[in-house]
Amino acid sequence: QVQLVESGGGSVEAGGSLRLSCVHSFYGSNRHCMAWFRQAPGQEREWVADINSYGTTGYSESVKGRFAVTGDNAKNTVYLQMNSLKPEDTAMYFCAAEPGAGCYSRNAGDYRYWGQGTQVIVSS
Repeated sequence: QVQLVESGGGSVEAGGSLRLSCVHSFYGSNRHCMAWFRQAPGQEREWVADINSYGTTGYSESVKGRFAVTGDNAKNTVYLQMNSLKPEDTAMYFCAAEPGAGCYSRNAGDYRYWGQGTQVIVSS
């Protein structure tokens, strides 16, 4: 059974940093696209960033240059380093995964596996 467990959320002032972690249960040669989404109250779930099995990353325009996604296969963990945080980054952040070597979708509905989410609050 695939499991994704996020951690690292919290409250921070604008300009601060947080690092989110997503521990996954993929092992060995299981190739997968790992993505981060976020959802603010009353809004749709929004794609933030992703990393494929080759280490290639992608970012939404709203976070490009501020966020960085990395993977540590030895620890079965994907990280989202968030710097220069803004109040508009406040949201529940979710880790998602879809089997396959590449990342082909930024649509939440195309991801099969999800974590429970971790809350990020950025105060002005």
